Amino acid sequence: MTDARRLAFEVSMRVQEGARSDAELGAALARSKLSVEDRALATRLVYGVEAWRRRLDHTIAAYADRRIDRIDAEARVALRLGAYQLLLLDRVPDYAAVDSSVRLLSGNARRATGFVNAILRRIGRDGEAPPPRDEYDALSVSLSHPPWLVRLWRTELGTEKAVELMRANNESAPTTLRCFVDRDEAIAALAQDGCRAAPARFAPDALTCDRGTALRGIAVPQGEASQLVALFVGAAAGERVLDACAAPGGKTAYLAARVGPRGEVTAVDPGRLAARRIEALLELCGERVRVVNERVQDLVPELAYDAVLVDAPCSGLGTLREHPEIRWRREEADLDGYAARQREILTAAARHVRPGGRVVYATCTLARSENDDVADRFLADHDEFRPDTTGGLHASVVPFVDKSCRLRTSPHEHGLSGFFAARFVRVT
Repeated sequence: MTDARRLAFEVSMRVQEGARSDAELGAALARSKLSVEDRALATRLVYGVEAWRRRLDHTIAAYADRRIDRIDAEARVALRLGAYQLLLLDRVPDYAAVDSSVRLLSGNARRATGFVNAILRRIGRDGEAPPPRDEYDALSVSLSHPPWLVRLWRTELGTEKAVELMRANNESAPTTLRCFVDRDEAIAALAQDGCRAAPARFAPDALTCDRGTALRGIAVPQGEASQLVALFVGAAAGERVLDACAAPGGKTAYLAARVGPRGEVTAVDPGRLAARRIEALLELCGERVRVVNERVQDLVPELAYDAVLVDAPCSGLGTLREHPEIRWRREEADLDGYAARQREILTAAARHVRPGGRVVYATCTLARSENDDVADRFLADHDEFRPDTTGGLHASVVPFVDKSCRLRTSPHEHGLSGFFAARFVRVT
């Protein structure tokens, strides 16, 4: 495929059907023959349309005089792509945005060409529709987040911080790798592979680069906040570590590197393809780990591990830059379900840490109900654990950790994905 807009259209259609934007786009780009510039345009269109969907849909629906879900899927995606170029991209002429979007329609969808053409021409002429009068709805439209999430973050963060967060969520996320050789050596090797890289801000083995790539024995994709969480575990040479929710394996591989050949990491995950994904990544990293394709709840408890990581399944609300479609797939009621599952997994995993050992509970969300509330409930229910305030933190994580030994990163404060982690020590 050699047309950036056609590729973005086809990827966006599959995302509307439930696919993940990053995985679908990555696979489509790998199959394509696009130039560097066109790859960048396709990427910006896919992520931009998903991030700004609420704002785009508000204007489309106003000018179409019908609800957005009453517009056929192909026409809806073509309208979003066109509206995004007209309203939010500076360098695309209006006629090009309109004509290229209309030409995306094919087959039965071609009957909507006149409708799509008319709506986009009006957007080009009149600009955005007036915002809603309701304060929450107006913020929801202008910052393109669902109203329930606007309310949640205003309650938990205050209006100013909530607005900063939502603005940051609509920016492009950096592409980050973890290298397992000297960073200068990794940068040189990546340059030979056609990838420009530079040291990241916080994590000692992190590189930002101009495209996602894996180079065997050199580097693999892994977000900087994810790397910081792995370092927060404090895994040391020779230790035994249990990774209780291990897929896709990025933190697992980093933990294996930290414990070295005299240590041992056991990776547990019940996912159907979890073992295959973890093992494939470990091969690229050159690490060896024991992989168990089961739920940690089903393992026989053993007080045998120096450290346990519970990187729990969560709403993913800290990763909206990388996965913008998540905001449209979550409901407020989902958070209680995630929290209940997180408490269950954390309780089961904690049964495997030895006295004096530590448990790290982590998520990639910013919702209090999945973070501090779960950590507080765990401590209230388990007298044998305390916050691990003994120190010994890796220098790179210290700026992110509070007095209760809880780590937080965020898009609006650090330019990182929104991660939370709490570290507990078993005292008896």
